[in-house]
Amino acid sequence: MTTASSPRPPILPLDGSDPRQDRFAFDPVTQPWLFDGVRTRRILAFFLDLFVLAVFVTIAAVVIGILGLPTLGLAWFLYPILLPLVAIAYIGLTLGGPKSATPGMQAMGIEMRLWHGAPMYGLLAIVHALFFYFSAGTGLLLMIILGASLFSSTKRCLHDVILGTVVINSPRRVSMLRG
Repeated sequence: MTTASSPRPPILPLDGSDPRQDRFAFDPVTQPWLFDGVRTRRILAFFLDLFVLAVFVTIAAVVIGILGLPTLGLAWFLYPILLPLVAIAYIGLTLGGPKSATPGMQAMGIEMRLWHGAPMYGLLAIVHALFFYFSAGTGLLLMIILGASLFSSTKRCLHDVILGTVVINSPRRVSMLRG
């Protein structure tokens, strides 16, 4: 029984502009092709990126070694921070770049977006990578973070959910899947 003093529910538009109706830009029920094979491709992309990163770190190590001679060893103080420095630059410039994907992700046909569809930006890409690498230091936390993707319809890891990111198939791969 309603009384005159009880509030009425708001009248919502029927044209799809209701923010409660379109909560996420990527829906695994209506757009399953966006998530087809993403988990496997993400793992393969990770290993490709590790290889590319190892090449960049090796090149940087040689350059620092050579620069250490004329600087009487001062450049060699960069060795302890070389890997994090190169990795942060790599992630910030690639995942945080216009393609929202690292070279490994591009090779695998996937990209990372914000939950509402916007492309990644450098700072969030770096925080995302740091979140993953710090969690990788403990086996149990890594299993929890990666295990979350087994129960997610969008195949999102726990750090994806916390940071509001989602990995989807790239438009090129989607066009191949949808044929």
